Amino acid sequence: MLVAVAVLSGLVLTTAQAHAATPSAATPATTATLPAVDMEATVLAAQIDPRRADNTLTPGAHDSVLAVEQALEARHLLDARWVDGYFGTTTITAYAAFQRSLGYTGLDANGLPGATSLALLGQGRFTVTHQIGPGAKLQRDGYTINTRTQNMLTAAENILGFHLTLSQGSYNPGGDPTSAGTHDGGGVVDVNIDGMSTTTRTDVARALRQVGFAAWVRNPSQGNWPWHIHAAAISDTDLSTQAQNQTGDYYLGFNGLANHGADDGPRIPIQTWEQYQRTH
Repeated sequence: MLVAVAVLSGLVLTTAQAHAATPSAATPATTATLPAVDMEATVLAAQIDPRRADNTLTPGAHDSVLAVEQALEARHLLDARWVDGYFGTTTITAYAAFQRSLGYTGLDANGLPGATSLALLGQGRFTVTHQIGPGAKLQRDGYTINTRTQNMLTAAENILGFHLTLSQGSYNPGGDPTSAGTHDGGGVVDVNIDGMSTTTRTDVARALRQVGFAAWVRNPSQGNWPWHIHAAAISDTDLSTQAQNQTGDYYLGFNGLANHGADDGPRIPIQTWEQYQRTH
């Protein structure tokens, strides 16, 4: 049986070997060497790390955050001493500066990596995996929310077996001074709990937490507001700064209020919407 051969620099190669020796134009060698940045892990770290009292790293995020920080340093937006795999307040500030350099303003320059800005930052340096995003805006109960939040609420309703009615939505800057800016961006809603028993209120908060919200039952003794459930969608890249702080506090066992008290909601394993989807 004859075997096709190719002669290269005096060496005799089989046809298969000759093809293997020639890099494919469809898969450049440089692409294979680029590190991958896990967007899910990076965004999560950007919420939790700034709220820590120490420099504990967010599990699974170090390498991705480090690659982002190295890219920010290369653009002279972050000093080398802060390139450490910890997405603290200084890295948040640097990332927001990068977003502004792209012409972004408002929520688009909130310091949380978005899919577009992260891809632009990584050009020639890293690829982006596990991309996440808020999706398009829509109306629910007369309030504006985004598609990701709507999907999360629907999943919580499926767990509970009944409909949840909102008493406040997202993207409502200055609309409710008592909310301290948490509803200024995306991912944050208040759920009406009129007529619910104490047990049902807790069940709703638990279901919201199961699908990826930082959720608490709020009562009038805590602030100038009626009874309601406040819920912030973890890792919504449109979160206002105040809502980012709440989701970070939730991971660290706090109640998301200015008094920085202990979490008073049902304690369950914390997960994001994307993590919930992978197991259901």
